[in-house]
Amino acid sequence: MTIQVRKTAKASVIVHNYKMAVCLMVTLVLTNVAMSQKILETGSVSPMPEEWIDKDTGHKIVRLSRLQGNNASFYFHNNPFLRPDLMAFFHSDEAGDRQIHTVDLNTLKTTALTNSPSRKGAEIVSPLTSEVFYQTKDSVFAVSAVTRKVRLVYVFPADFKANITTLNADASMLAGTYATKEQQDILKRYPEKRDFFTRIYDAHLPNTLFTINIKTGELKKIHTENTWLGHVQFSPVNPKLLMFCHEGPWHKVDRIWTIDIGSREEKLMHKRSMDMEIAGHEFFSPDGQTIWFDLQKPRGETFYLAGTDIKTGKERSFQLSRDEWSIHYNIFKNGEIFAGDGANSSQVAKAENGMWIYLFKPDGERFKSEKLVNMKKHNYALEPNVHFSPNGKWIIFRANFEGSEQIYAAAINK
Repeated sequence: MTIQVRKTAKASVIVHNYKMAVCLMVTLVLTNVAMSQKILETGSVSPMPEEWIDKDTGHKIVRLSRLQGNNASFYFHNNPFLRPDLMAFFHSDEAGDRQIHTVDLNTLKTTALTNSPSRKGAEIVSPLTSEVFYQTKDSVFAVSAVTRKVRLVYVFPADFKANITTLNADASMLAGTYATKEQQDILKRYPEKRDFFTRIYDAHLPNTLFTINIKTGELKKIHTENTWLGHVQFSPVNPKLLMFCHEGPWHKVDRIWTIDIGSREEKLMHKRSMDMEIAGHEFFSPDGQTIWFDLQKPRGETFYLAGTDIKTGKERSFQLSRDEWSIHYNIFKNGEIFAGDGANSSQVAKAENGMWIYLFKPDGERFKSEKLVNMKKHNYALEPNVHFSPNGKWIIFRANFEGSEQIYAAAINK
């Protein structure tokens, strides 16, 4: 509809009043939208509504998991996205059965991909094949997110009971670590991390990196040493590049390494330069050019997120305050924004006010932070493990401030 008016004083008044009416209408609509979102302290009631505004940060929070029971998003460096609008996660019912589900990030519709009673491990998705890989005891399976059909991928031999942890960029190889029975026995006798961590490190038992060719079923042992190995991750772009770490007390190990699975060439990614320096919780940038890691020089005193250029070895770092330090970090695919899951006072930083989900932006040699979610009602025995949504509008994390483990998304923009 078109409104025509003459250029007279009276017409000007009519146009002005019309514009004012439109502005008032828009204001009322926006006010009603804002009022429809409850403003609450996160975790202050149980259950929380499915959506709310965190009263301490002004950011919107949405619960992505709507299934009864516990729902777990993936570990921070494991990609959970089968496509930009579809995320895989684990659901556990009251009986304790752990199943793989997906959630549509547009509609929040969930779909069960598995229903077998056995417990499932590994957190591996293949966007190329639209499959989720998982392991049950000695057997590796893949389930299609399209057809929901399950296929057997590999069965470990009786003398090599190992665990898969990662899939390479062209979906042709799985990889993981194998530890001796002696090391596995330490874990059984001392199930708490504070009890097994130093014991396994001091034992210096053989550990082996291996690959599995998905097409042929061939298992290759590509590297063995008398050191506890872990955090195995394939590069997101280079199918032959595998990252692993020397586990143990971080101030005693040069932790972060890569290996070419073809040539077997190993390369140290960061060399400690002072007493009690630590580096860890390493992860690849989405473009595969940088390995990022938590850097403290020395431990518990000065905090950075640092990155090593894989080709040149050149490092850059961004400093954080004690309260901003996070157990895990992540980076969006544009390389310009980062996230952190905060920590409580029992963690290495001993932060007094660190229980937040953070957004970080580089500002010179430091990070400029913004708080997205108040996590003071969350028990940090469960690590939140932040992920960026593929569209860069949300930070996805897990938390237990409602009494059970659930998956949430915090809007980056207010």
